[in-house]
Amino acid sequence: MSFARAFDPLLDLVFPPRCPLCGAGISTHGGLCAACWGDLAIPGEPSCRTCSRPFPADIPDGALCAPCLGDPPRHDGIAAATLYNDASRKLVLALKHGNRISHARLMARLIGAKLDFVDDTWLIVPVPLHRWRIWRRGYNQAAELARELARITGGKLVVDLLERRKPTPSLGGLGKAARRRVLSGAITVRPRMKAGLKHARIILVDDVLTSGATSEACVSCLKRSGAGKVVIACFARVLDEALELANKPE
Repeated sequence: MSFARAFDPLLDLVFPPRCPLCGAGISTHGGLCAACWGDLAIPGEPSCRTCSRPFPADIPDGALCAPCLGDPPRHDGIAAATLYNDASRKLVLALKHGNRISHARLMARLIGAKLDFVDDTWLIVPVPLHRWRIWRRGYNQAAELARELARITGGKLVVDLLERRKPTPSLGGLGKAARRRVLSGAITVRPRMKAGLKHARIILVDDVLTSGATSEACVSCLKRSGAGKVVIACFARVLDEALELANKPE
C-alpha cells in the first residue's frame, strides 16, 4: 500500500465519499453511484470504422457513416468515453467552469477504457486554450484530462505542443465553412516542437467533441508538421442521433 493510500480511511471519515452528480454516498472517492453510472450513455458497437459513430444493430461491422463517406476525415479515429447527455454535461461543466479538477481522474478513466492500444510510444496532447482564457479560468480542462490519461496509459504527456495563437468566439450556429474561417491560423504547432513530430503517434485530448471543427484544425496542423497518426480522445461526444439510438427501448 502506498503512503498516500494509507490515509484513505481518515479521508473517508472526514470527507465521506459522495457521487459528484447526485451527492449520494458511495464506497470510494472518485466514482459515481450506480444510478448515475446508468445515466451515462456509453457508445458501443457496431460503429463507423473511421470515426466510431454508433450504428443500429443491423449495420455490419466495417461500414462507414455518411459524414465520413462524404468528407473523409484527416484523423485516425475517435475514442469517446460517453455521448453528451445530461449526466455527462454535469461532469463536463463541473470540470470546465466549476473548478472541479478532481473530476478529471474519473473522466480520464472512462476515456482510457477506449485507449487500450496506447503505450509509451504515443504522445498525449491536449487541445490548447488561448492564454487569456487560461488566465481567466486558471487551467485548461483538456490538459487536466491529458495529464490523467498519460498516467493511466503510459503515454508521454506534451502539454505545450499545440498553441492557440488567437482567441476565437463560440462556433455554435456557424456553418462548416464559417467555422473553418474562424479557426484559420488560430491553432499551430510550436516551432521548437516540430522536429520531434515526424511519424509521431498522437492522442489529441479534449473534454467535448461537438462539431469537430477545433479538433480538425488541430489534426490538420499536426499532420502538416509530420505526425503519422492522430486519434481524437474526448470524454463526451455530441451525437444526437446516436443518443436517441442508445435511449431507444429494446
